[in-house]
Amino acid sequence: MRIVLLGAPGAGKGTQCKRIVSKYGLLHLSSGDILRQERSAGTELGKKAQGYMDSGALVPDEIIVEMMAGAIIKASESGFVLDGFPRTVDQAAQLDKSLKSSGKKIDAVLSLQIDDKVVAQRMTGRRSCPKCGAVYHIENLKPKVNGICDGCGSKLIQRPDDTPEVVANRLRTYHQQTKPVVDYYKKNGTFYDIDANSDASDVTALVIGHLDKMAPVGSRCRIL
Repeated sequence: MRIVLLGAPGAGKGTQCKRIVSKYGLLHLSSGDILRQERSAGTELGKKAQGYMDSGALVPDEIIVEMMAGAIIKASESGFVLDGFPRTVDQAAQLDKSLKSSGKKIDAVLSLQIDDKVVAQRMTGRRSCPKCGAVYHIENLKPKVNGICDGCGSKLIQRPDDTPEVVANRLRTYHQQTKPVVDYYKKNGTFYDIDANSDASDVTALVIGHLDKMAPVGSRCRIL
């Protein structure tokens, strides 16, 4: 299956992608993770993207499309879940064009619907380990020792894009520029709205309920 998962920053796309991948044996392609890897490695693409990411703005289409194209081509045979891409109608159209040229298409689009207040609480409370990448939350996923990573003992940080000011800007950007992608996909394929305000396990049940209708029978039995 080739799946697109849409939703505002903090809607839980990463969590749901990991569970979909575990159940159906797909590849998780996260534009955010790949961009951060490029930035940490100091690549040319990473340097170009850094300023946009730190301010909460969307990375320009030409940068994100170039970065994702190679990953999508490599994963197209085994199937994938796209997380954080496409974020604009132009990106969606370029993705469809690329897949169509090889006789493929997006099989399903899932859109996680969530209130802005819930997003703000989730994101501003996140704390990350700069060494191993583990993520915690000051309210609902606390480390054993306050401010210290359970895994490697490093001091946890608040990522620049998780501060209240940047979160607010990211949400404004999402509503202004990314939501038209929802309209694009509603006209061009199998589309499902998913209520993402509740517990992650409840959201997963809704997601799997839709995908099981499409998946090969053997993949439906994998335990999440």
